[in-house]
Amino acid sequence: MDFEQNFGISAAGLRAQSLRMRIIAENLANQDSVAASPTEDPYRRKLVSFRNTLDRKLGVETVELGPVAYDQAAFGRKYDPGHPSADADGYIRTTNVRGIIESMDMRDAQRTYQANVSAIEASKKMMLQTIELLR
Repeated sequence: MDFEQNFGISAAGLRAQSLRMRIIAENLANQDSVAASPTEDPYRRKLVSFRNTLDRKLGVETVELGPVAYDQAAFGRKYDPGHPSADADGYIRTTNVRGIIESMDMRDAQRTYQANVSAIEASKKMMLQTIELLR
């Protein structure tokens, strides 16, 4: 595997994790949202998937963000009879986003992103050492 392939694989990983972090940030931003009315759904958590794709230019498989799905877990309920979107029993529907899960996912995405940065730095260092040896 050459340096260009190493950089391409790591760059694809950086892009995928960056997009993953954006979706996690969107989930976190909406973790306290509620339904606008008793008949509407609140914000539904987005789930990220990845897939391998062939990079024909580099001749290697790289990772990319797959389709973003919606978490089908049940929405929460909170008793707040004075809220404008409360149902007849006084409950409002809350999002299915759980902050602790999103925080763990964000931490994992950050670590994976950093691992790709480290791989790029290691490839760069090897490339520079190779150039130095050829002098």
